[in-house]
Amino acid sequence: MGFGLAGCGSASQTITLDFFQFKAEAASWFTAKAEEFEKTHPNIKIKVNNSSDATTDLRTRLVKDRVPDVMTVNGDINYGLLAETGVFHDFTDDEFVDELNPGMVEIARSLVQTKDESKKRLYALPYAGNASGYIINSELWRQEGLDPTDPPKTWSEFIKVLQKFKDDGIAPLEFSYADSWTIAAPLSSLNSTLVPVSEYTDLARGDTTLQTLWKPCADELATLFGDYAQANPAITYQQATQDFANGKAAILPLGTYAIPQVQLINADMDFEFAQMPASDNADEQQLTAGDDVLITIGANTKHYKEAREFVDFLYQEDNIEDYCKNQSAFGPYRDTYVGNDALTNVLPFFEQSRITDFCDHFVPASINLNGYLQALATTRDVNYFLNSLQAAYEKIEARNFR
Repeated sequence: MGFGLAGCGSASQTITLDFFQFKAEAASWFTAKAEEFEKTHPNIKIKVNNSSDATTDLRTRLVKDRVPDVMTVNGDINYGLLAETGVFHDFTDDEFVDELNPGMVEIARSLVQTKDESKKRLYALPYAGNASGYIINSELWRQEGLDPTDPPKTWSEFIKVLQKFKDDGIAPLEFSYADSWTIAAPLSSLNSTLVPVSEYTDLARGDTTLQTLWKPCADELATLFGDYAQANPAITYQQATQDFANGKAAILPLGTYAIPQVQLINADMDFEFAQMPASDNADEQQLTAGDDVLITIGANTKHYKEAREFVDFLYQEDNIEDYCKNQSAFGPYRDTYVGNDALTNVLPFFEQSRITDFCDHFVPASINLNGYLQALATTRDVNYFLNSLQAAYEKIEARNFR
């Protein structure tokens, strides 16, 4: 499957590959796999660099022309900015790409930060996916006569469910305003349906504004924050996941990344994961999904053959399945493997490539988006939120020479 296993190379020379690995939660897994690879490839050694500050560390290495041979990177705007400079291998025309989920491939391609669509090439391969939506407390849903395996398909249905919980004295949504990054989750969950990714290229060109693109979503967020948050939403992520795991709310509006934390608190909790609908057309719903882990090779590595062998090894089906189980992730192949049974509600979105990237991946990191969202959550002032964001965006773009 995929690349096809290459030979082990010449036994007369030992090659050391520099493997840069960003994901702290998977550091031990990738280290173990590197050691496993070395046992069957005695002429290749893997020097694993698990970084605690991956973005800064990788940028520093690139500036010093010390591009790693193999890298895992997060599929976000930082990857897109680096990819645009040409430091990563171009996989666009590689036959292996046909083996992969088209939606996940498109997410990686669309992240490349250029206003020229023809230059949005595939500079990294999707390895594992995550998703944003919400986690369901199945016990509370059944208690209210709701089926957690058949969640709402439209915005109106979703609001009706939230109102039912509120009317019966159960907190519908468990927010955590004290950790402002968590408020970006429902923003991205809703915007995937409401705003096509192509619109962000228009935004960068100045052909549209955030006031136009994000107004429908901001209105919906104001409704969620104002009408359906728990009594005290000004708590931390740790407190929110603990409260949710202990049955204090019906829904945790976060992504799949929160599942391990919930299970750590309550290993026996019965839960499901669902897509957050944003409109009243069930057929147009999109799942917010990210390329949580991308794998790439340095564009000018002196050891491409050996790097390719290692990448090929990581893409073996048993390794993909093992990683997905370890991280509650989605696999990258067309026949999508899901690492946790609670994710099966959203598996059809992956299978049908009805997935789009997190909208905050298209906002420059220098903009304090989470701070603006925190203000929206507490004031519900949609106009202030949108106008402030647009002003900050225009300042950044005025200094941008891409």
